Amino acid sequence: MTVLLLGGTGEARALAAALVAADVDVVSSLAGRVARPALPEGRTRVGGFGGVDGLVAWLRQHRVDAVVDATHPFAATISANAVAACSAAGVPLLRLARPGWGSRPDAATWRWVDDTGEAATVAADLGGGVLLTTGRQGLEAFVPALRDASVVARVVDPPEVALPPSWTVLQDRGPYTLEGETELLRTRGVRVLVTKDSGGALTSAKLDAAAALGVAVVVVRRPDRSGAPSVATVHEAVTWVLTRVTGPR
Repeated sequence: MTVLLLGGTGEARALAAALVAADVDVVSSLAGRVARPALPEGRTRVGGFGGVDGLVAWLRQHRVDAVVDATHPFAATISANAVAACSAAGVPLLRLARPGWGSRPDAATWRWVDDTGEAATVAADLGGGVLLTTGRQGLEAFVPALRDASVVARVVDPPEVALPPSWTVLQDRGPYTLEGETELLRTRGVRVLVTKDSGGALTSAKLDAAAALGVAVVVVRRPDRSGAPSVATVHEAVTWVLTRVTGPR
């Protein structure tokens, strides 16, 4: 059996390791947007497929038996392509999506928005120093509303666009600690934290720090990822794959 794992997340790496340990042939596909990605166990490929048609061709050429989409919660394009391609190729598809942060007790106090443009407008209206933790993709959407604001843009790799002089780029990679996030918010004079509802524990300390310091939080909702059955844990994804190898247990 060959499984295509659309990866790039910690959950994808954990799933790849579990499937390799179970003697499943896994090919992890990485988008190639991070300069030094953490590589999973098993075989890997880097780069796009060329849209839905390219992915269909790849699935057929490599005789893929199942696909697990464990990409970032905001990687909407590849997820939509996976739904369409798997339907066309007749390949079972599962979405592995870690839970978002919406169940946190403080989530009711956040400003929830639908996209980065709206997040920029809300952050500008709130006023004060801003910490952007939405990633380097789409930073330009924040520039019009926050051009003259004091902004710290935290990214893993350098931004691909020119940013205003009042902005500071902070290159860093999680996991983050409560102590470190609290110090960052304090020393940078942050009054507004802007993030996406990425979920997980690796980057959630900023939310704890914001709650403790009274920092306003603006959260971009997840895009619609319907069209495939979904599970929330690596264990459930392993069970789904192994059921296709051995049949129902």
